[in-house]
Amino acid sequence: MNQHAHLRIGHSACPHDCPSTCALEVELLDGNRIGRVHGAKANSYTSGVVCAKVARYADRVHHPDRLLKPLVRAGAKGDGVWQEASWEAALDLVAEKFIAAEEKYGSETVWPYFYAGTMGLVQRDGIERLRHAKKYSGFFGSICTNLAWTGWMMGAGALRGPDPREMGKSDCVVIWGTNAVVTQVNVMTHAIKARKERGARIVVIDVYENATMKQADMGLVLKPGTDGALACAVMHVLFREGMADHAYLEKYTDDPKGLEVHLKTRTPEWAAAITGLGVAEIEAFARLVGTTKKTYFRLGYGFARQRNGAVNMHAASCIAAVTGAWQYEGGGAFHSNSGIFKLNQDVLEGTRMRDPSIRYLDHSRIGPVLTGASDALYGGPPVTAMLIQNTNPVNVAPEQRLVKQGFLRDDLFACVHEQFMTDTAKLADVVLPATMFVEHDDIYKGGGNQHITLGPKLIEPPAGPRTNHFVIEQLAGRLGVADRPGFGHTEQQHIDIILGKRGLGSFDSLKEEKWVDLQPDFETAHFIRGFGHADGKFRFHADWTGQAAPNRPPKSMGLFGPVARLPEFPDHVDLIEVADEAHPFRLTTSPARNFLNSTFSETPVSKAKEGRPELLLHPDDAAALNLADGDRVEIGNMRGEVVLHARLFDGIKRGVVIAEGIWPNSAHERGEGINVLTGADAPAPYGGAAFHDNKVWLRRARHFTGGKRPEKAEIPDLA
Repeated sequence: MNQHAHLRIGHSACPHDCPSTCALEVELLDGNRIGRVHGAKANSYTSGVVCAKVARYADRVHHPDRLLKPLVRAGAKGDGVWQEASWEAALDLVAEKFIAAEEKYGSETVWPYFYAGTMGLVQRDGIERLRHAKKYSGFFGSICTNLAWTGWMMGAGALRGPDPREMGKSDCVVIWGTNAVVTQVNVMTHAIKARKERGARIVVIDVYENATMKQADMGLVLKPGTDGALACAVMHVLFREGMADHAYLEKYTDDPKGLEVHLKTRTPEWAAAITGLGVAEIEAFARLVGTTKKTYFRLGYGFARQRNGAVNMHAASCIAAVTGAWQYEGGGAFHSNSGIFKLNQDVLEGTRMRDPSIRYLDHSRIGPVLTGASDALYGGPPVTAMLIQNTNPVNVAPEQRLVKQGFLRDDLFACVHEQFMTDTAKLADVVLPATMFVEHDDIYKGGGNQHITLGPKLIEPPAGPRTNHFVIEQLAGRLGVADRPGFGHTEQQHIDIILGKRGLGSFDSLKEEKWVDLQPDFETAHFIRGFGHADGKFRFHADWTGQAAPNRPPKSMGLFGPVARLPEFPDHVDLIEVADEAHPFRLTTSPARNFLNSTFSETPVSKAKEGRPELLLHPDDAAALNLADGDRVEIGNMRGEVVLHARLFDGIKRGVVIAEGIWPNSAHERGEGINVLTGADAPAPYGGAAFHDNKVWLRRARHFTGGKRPEKAEIPDLA
């Protein structure tokens, strides 16, 4: 007998910033508690599989350290002295401070700041309604997608692609720029299905032998930021050895002859010197994809973490056009389906109230913004008041020292709406307790698949936490804009409006259906009737300043970075932080299996499984520095320095070091996290955050520098 047969099951969607947005089945123990979380078996993309960290989500919902009451700072910033307050008093204080700031500097001094701590549309994006109604500073949300989306759009011209479930019908699946086992486990579900049922080969391309590469038939470990060189060499071989589909190229691409001429000098030998790969590895990969028509290129967000990421994404996507793989079921290239959903959120976000004269501020550059950099403020006033939801910038944003310096300003008032006392909440003036996804109504869309999924409220929250929507509505009343369009609706009413405008029914109908599949037909998804550009052609010839992109910065912000150095055709371009004599190592800050950005770092099993902040270091590099496994090492650059423990690992190139996961700053010896080392400069052409693109020096840490020495955690016995 099924031991879970007696359990009541609730249906929802994973709220986290993962392309899968998995459809979930949640065990409901009673009206206030959940048990295990499972992937929905009936959902054809999730297919019953969910990552282990989400499976144990009850550890977060019922965590003893969860925030339960509003808190007002009662000591110096960051000292951790708080006074409990009622919701009414806390919100009154926030409104009072916002009004005072606005009276002194104008409305643009207030900066509502959010991101993807929840992917739920209502709880995530409703903050924009308050922004527009009050004419607060605009928010250019650049931190995640920009470089990858820009590069993809350069070639395909539309943010869609072959059905991700078609990976199961492929003869070769290339997983490039994503550690799917860690960040989107469902990719592996369908890739492994193809291997079992069709004998498909799985190729993984990344900067180290990660959990995904361990499941590959062919693994290519290259140096960070060199993907474009590999792609060009592969296409060189395809043309040289007669594996290019000239009929397809002539019909569907803009300049195949120009591309072929350009690639004449982009030989495997040329790429080997740049990437660290062997010539034989490059040629074997090229011949595999060149002779396997049903090759599915699954291109991830790793491309968005390097300063040359847009160029690299474009180059990788070009391979499928050269082979003509788009023509076949189970073939082509895919990055995101975010362009297929076409949901109208005008009412939710209050976009009709938007004033185009109000400045935008770059989300990724919060450090320069809060420390008064003139180029970051775009001629406007200093930011002196903030409302922060769904993100933890003091931990996850680049140039952490600047971010912390900004939050510690006496003239900055910050209200943080959170589930736990994060690094950002610790530096706030008011902390408000937030609900979790099973405790409120919302709706989700998943760029990694094709579903819109409902996440209805499944249990009652504890007495204290309130929804993001509640906070926005309450502040609107106190700030005098509750009568403006879009306010006064419930979460369910907003969902009704969004679904109704798209002709997808209502909250109630979707609650019955659980999700809706919006995957385009084969010809649309595979661009058989033409690509997304006006001429229907896939573009090899790049226009980096004129190309539209889903998250292109507003015209008032202009272009970013060294645009003049972006190449006309796919290529390798050294816009990255190239290692030099003073900084001989390249650092990437790759995702940890048991964390998701800064989420799950508070749950005991996730913490125990990850152990402690470590630096993956090649044994030969360690020997050259006289370092042993477990030694304390200090890494640094012009932005600062951080202490970690060395873990010797031969699955990386020499000169490359990896720090997995975003540990809380307090988990590090000096109370400073890995993002001390990452840069906040905006990459070309449309911005972003190059988290995996850092040159650093490395040495033995000379002495212990205070605070509790982190120890390797033991995994608790959960039997």
